[in-house]
Amino acid sequence: MLIVTPWSAFWDQNFFAEALPALEPVIRNNFVRGAVSGVGVVTTIAGLVELMGLLAGRRRQGEPVEPGSAAGR
Repeated sequence: MLIVTPWSAFWDQNFFAEALPALEPVIRNNFVRGAVSGVGVVTTIAGLVELMGLLAGRRRQGEPVEPGSAAGR
């Protein structure tokens, strides 16, 4: 959502921009939109890395333990 929304028409119909007209130039600034999209990209990447770690952990738990290995002790 954070990646796409700042560039959509939904962003232009912002409640805060209408309630506080002084915020409107800031909210409509392309640099602010880019920063919000950047936060969305970083959050998405962090979530995917964490998901990959969880899936890799599950895979390791499902593997049989070899006798004499450090994990089997």
